[in-house]
Amino acid sequence: MLAFAPLTPAHAQSAPTSQTAADPYLGLTSRDLDDVVSAVNAISVSGDARARKVLDALGNNELYTWKYPRPDAGLFIHDTDSGAWLNARTGATIAAPPFMQVRRIVASDMVTGAIATAEGVLDLSSPDTATRQKAAEAIFESPAAGTLPIVQHALSHEQNPRVRATLLQAEAADQLALSTTDQTTQLAAVNTIAARGDMAARNELASLSGAPKAVAVAAATAIKHIDFSLKLWSWGETVYYGLSLGSVLLLAAAGLAITFGVMGVINMAHGEMVMIGAYATFVVQQVFRAYAPDLFGASVIVAIPVAFVVAGAIGILIERCLIRFLYGRPLETLLATWGLSLVLQQAVRSGFGAENQNVATPDWMSGFFMVGGLTITLNRLCIIIFAFAVVGGLMAVMRFTPLGLRMRAVTQNRRMAASMGIRTPWIDAMTFGLGSGIAGVAGVALAQIDNVSPNLGQNYIIDSFMVVVFGGVGNLWGTVLAAMTLGIVNKGLEPVAGAVLGKIVVLVLIILFIQRRPRGLFPVKGRAVEA
Repeated sequence: MLAFAPLTPAHAQSAPTSQTAADPYLGLTSRDLDDVVSAVNAISVSGDARARKVLDALGNNELYTWKYPRPDAGLFIHDTDSGAWLNARTGATIAAPPFMQVRRIVASDMVTGAIATAEGVLDLSSPDTATRQKAAEAIFESPAAGTLPIVQHALSHEQNPRVRATLLQAEAADQLALSTTDQTTQLAAVNTIAARGDMAARNELASLSGAPKAVAVAAATAIKHIDFSLKLWSWGETVYYGLSLGSVLLLAAAGLAITFGVMGVINMAHGEMVMIGAYATFVVQQVFRAYAPDLFGASVIVAIPVAFVVAGAIGILIERCLIRFLYGRPLETLLATWGLSLVLQQAVRSGFGAENQNVATPDWMSGFFMVGGLTITLNRLCIIIFAFAVVGGLMAVMRFTPLGLRMRAVTQNRRMAASMGIRTPWIDAMTFGLGSGIAGVAGVALAQIDNVSPNLGQNYIIDSFMVVVFGGVGNLWGTVLAAMTLGIVNKGLEPVAGAVLGKIVVLVLIILFIQRRPRGLFPVKGRAVEA
């Protein structure tokens, strides 16, 4: 244990400069921020086993020193979780110092940045590739001439191509931060950083000040190229998020395209089928949490057929009990299904409550990866793939199965199909059930990116009808193209006009388009349709 002598003003003296080299922690006790930053940099390259713990304590505001400088230059860590006091240099537990005699070393923004860089230096020797990559990125974003030897040493041992490339960029940034670097090396460093091509590289080049004219011109040229590249990647990101939104619309509208196209029913309760699919996902996840937590990652896969069956069965029940009495009366169908949607919403509120339900995203759908300057989120990528898989399966059913053949026959000419022996009422029920089942499957996907609540379906019903009408009633290819077009246009307009005004613009454009082509992009061919 350390003993604490009473502190008097006589102790208020500067620490000897000769101790700084022997004790890299000494600068942390200074009230001068530049001294603290220098000490952080010295600690990062000291190789001391205590370095990370001390820097973590500094970053967490758990590092203390004497209120007035004294010969022993005390440095203490106060563990706020356990309440223990430790000697920062040795890690030994010590008696709590008199509280009035110590002060907390506050990490300013400048010190916090130095800590991030220092921790990056410490991580360069980690056996984990991801840790080394993160460390190299941290050094690149906060270059300092003092870390140049460390980066060069790490380069001499690094074998991973990706980490090595980032270290070369960090080396270039450090060289530009070093005032003694010759012009040829500076130009090479500018080219190395420019090849990175992202916003961090742009910021690094834009921060150059007082550089020779040739270096400044090279940096300005590189910034122009980076800005153009970033704009292209921004457009690519808009397209990707547009495809993501389009996939959501496609899933929500695919079932409606079948139901509306074959039966001519304006089903305002279609959104509630989506909502039922989302709640089916929630129930399946609850069962997995209770009985098979180790298999939770498969819960979304299991939820797909469950949601299809549940929503499809409810759809058949609705058709048999309500819709079949209203064929040929579209206005009454609209009002009846709108009332039904309110009933279904209230039923879900009564059973599950009005609050949002938590549907977790499995680990294999979480995270992201980079493609150049484009960030690809795994959950949205999975939804895009899933949407096209669902529509592909639906097209296969329509084209290669007896049910699909009968559905297409009823779509083209209901009376002739009935005269050929096709039971049109049975086809109507199966079609409504299929469309509702597809909507339930859409709910599984939407549960991964939206709030699961009784109002979930209301957010997509209008957009679904716009997709179906724009693409051509009953035409799945038209539905696909319409969904993707509306998704990309919506995302393209959002930065310019905002989300709400963007939707209004899209709606106006669709109205103008329908005035020119009332049957949509790909109208269904058939005698009944053309009559």
